[in-house]
Amino acid sequence: MTAGDVHLTELASPDVVELAAAAGFAFVVVDLEHSTLTEQRAVDLVRHADACGLPALVRVPEVDAAAVNRLLEAGAAGIQLSMLTRLAQAEALVAAARFAPAGRRSVSLANRAARFGAIPLAGFLRAEQDDPPVLVGQIETARTDPLPDLVAALDVCFVGSTDLAVDLGLPADPRVLRAAVDRVRDAARSAGVAFGGWVPARSAAADLGLSDADYLVVGSDLQMLAAGLRAAAGEETP
Repeated sequence: MTAGDVHLTELASPDVVELAAAAGFAFVVVDLEHSTLTEQRAVDLVRHADACGLPALVRVPEVDAAAVNRLLEAGAAGIQLSMLTRLAQAEALVAAARFAPAGRRSVSLANRAARFGAIPLAGFLRAEQDDPPVLVGQIETARTDPLPDLVAALDVCFVGSTDLAVDLGLPADPRVLRAAVDRVRDAARSAGVAFGGWVPARSAAADLGLSDADYLVVGSDLQMLAAGLRAAAGEETP
């Protein structure tokens, strides 16, 4: 996985992924957790991102093995799972996203990832093994299964600092939140996986303990649009 800044996409417009590509983002994350996007609209954005040369992951609120398979078959570069707290969830994500023997993902060649059968089965499986989907687990609560074990089979251990702050009790003591973020970062390093998180702007990374993040989600299209509209109307951004 190439390190770099990532953009969160919640709007259905393909213009968003083109703008993200033109701005130099390394990835986009299409959001199926907080947005009103349907799976079909998410697939459309994934395909458009690919046409722009921009890898697209999809964020999901839970592991639905069939949906994960459809998204990967449509060309998603990976899956980002929200609210990861239990080892069983991580195991389910790996099982849904990896072909046997590493997982239990069902194999079909009648899909875009396999070029609709143009790639032989052995070649398709070898390509997936050499470059498997990126798996991201979001740590957003203070109480979880042991963190290094929880994220060891994933590619990115991602701290959801907003939900984590709420879980710690708002208004959260910044020192308590920072210590919790540091624990997630240390667990990622201990497990040998990339460390990631979300920031409203690149300049906020240091204050949130994310200055050394390998996978940094910077803002979202809705958040940036709202801030721009408030600025245009003369209203200060909170």
